[in-house]
Amino acid sequence: MQQKRNIQIIEWEDLDKRKFYSFGVFMTMTIRATVYPATLIRTRLQVQRGKSLYSGTFDAFFKILRSEGVRGLYRGFMVNTFTLISGQAYITTYELVRKYVSQYSEDNTVKSLVAGGSASLVAQSITVPIDVVSQQLMMQGQGEHLTRFRLNSNTETGKSKKVFGQTRNIMAQIFAADGFRGFYRGYVASLLTYIPNSAVWWPFYHFYAEQLSKMAPSDCPHLILQAMAGPLAAATASTVTNPMDVVRARVQVEGRTSVIETFRQLIKEEGGWGLTKGLSARIISSTPTAIVMVVGYETLKKLSLRPELVDSRHW
Repeated sequence: MQQKRNIQIIEWEDLDKRKFYSFGVFMTMTIRATVYPATLIRTRLQVQRGKSLYSGTFDAFFKILRSEGVRGLYRGFMVNTFTLISGQAYITTYELVRKYVSQYSEDNTVKSLVAGGSASLVAQSITVPIDVVSQQLMMQGQGEHLTRFRLNSNTETGKSKKVFGQTRNIMAQIFAADGFRGFYRGYVASLLTYIPNSAVWWPFYHFYAEQLSKMAPSDCPHLILQAMAGPLAAATASTVTNPMDVVRARVQVEGRTSVIETFRQLIKEEGGWGLTKGLSARIISSTPTAIVMVVGYETLKKLSLRPELVDSRHW
């Protein structure tokens, strides 16, 4: 009888850190550029009242494309690229915490859960101010009547200064209205969304990968199994945490201060279905994200292996 195999995980101590960070920046940028339009659509769907602007994900995509062009799908993208910093912080925290927890437990689920939650805590502390600004920019155009801040007309002229002019304009409005705290609006909601999301994603990713490896032929490359496990884990985590993601988006875009009050109003106005708003867009965006991230991340770790370990890992 053929022995069932396990997928061997490349740990932090196995990596050449210089290669890891060099390749990591390129990988993160590629992923963000690929999925940004879906992120923008998800944000607009979550903030709109009922179906006042868009009836769904594909309706939003075509309406934005017709009204605002391809550039409309990338509103706020330039400021969002600063999340590259949080991306590297996330990866580093995840790997270091896994290494630390392994001193106390060899259970991969425990290591993944604790490391995923910790990595998200660090990353969100960097990401939230960037998200606050980029989400305000995302809502410009067809969705500008749903947000607190609108671009001044003079920021739309002068092509070379347009992108950064818009960013400075929105940042100035946020600071004038709310001070420094305005850039951390929705911080608690973000933590309540992304810490569970990350803590759930990693254990399910390794779980699905192991289950698939038991069903797959022995000569099936691990990377294919991991690429299939990623979207399954993403769909699971997105479904579990989407209600809090809707609340987070409204707190940040509409300038609300209370997570609980926002949740109550959402239920009152739109019922339980309001908690599923943007879920299809989130799963649609998370599927390619998960595939690209998993393939990129596992390839990144393989390419970053210390030379003496290259032949010891099945690909």
